[in-house]
Amino acid sequence: MLKFLSLSVLLLGATVAHAERGMLDWADLIDEAAQSYEDPYRDLSAEQLTALVEVARMQSQLTATSDDDQRSELGQRLSDAKTALAEDGVDADWLISQRWVAAERRRNAAWAGDADVDGQIVTLGGYVIPAPADQDGVATVYLVPERGMCSHVPPPPPNQMVRVRLNSDWRPQTIYEPVRLTGQIAVVPTEREVVVVDGPVRMQAAFTMEATKVEPLAFAGAMSAGGKAWVEKMTQQLRDKEGDGLNED
Repeated sequence: MLKFLSLSVLLLGATVAHAERGMLDWADLIDEAAQSYEDPYRDLSAEQLTALVEVARMQSQLTATSDDDQRSELGQRLSDAKTALAEDGVDADWLISQRWVAAERRRNAAWAGDADVDGQIVTLGGYVIPAPADQDGVATVYLVPERGMCSHVPPPPPNQMVRVRLNSDWRPQTIYEPVRLTGQIAVVPTEREVVVVDGPVRMQAAFTMEATKVEPLAFAGAMSAGGKAWVEKMTQQLRDKEGDGLNED
């Protein structure tokens, strides 16, 4: 009987440990395995990306026009641009053919949430963006890593945004109010449009949380180290978006 009780206590302890993950960093939400993928645009310089986008645009214009003079001019400019890229070792036609493949890989990486946190009771700090209540009347917000995201700077990747249902009496008094939330988090992707500051923003979140505890935090006078790292990453994010510009037909 004692052995049975001891085993029961051990199993119960293991279950509680699994269910209560505790304090998370934002990096804990990312499925790191999904971040390693082949991106043919990654090593291109800004100038090469710009030239590649121009080639894609000229190809589209060449297809659309029937004017012989325009076609001749565009054809020559297109040939010159491809030759210049080829001299840099860049195969423009092949790269343009890979645009949808690369876009899908980036999307998958951006949405990939760490399955290890799915269903866990966690605590996560960040900044809230008020959102409309759910159909059942429960108040909702979005939690993001830094102030200004989705308005002053682009939204974070979906795996760095949490859609939160507030199962408490607390409500945000302003946008980007700093808080620490505790509740059950789940890898449940959602998309909806929310008005943020100057207009509607497509909010794409890889996670949802049923928050049962809210701890308001004091506003920090300076951006955190995580925020600075995020800003530094924005250059690469925008550079990647230039590659997405090749999707124009």
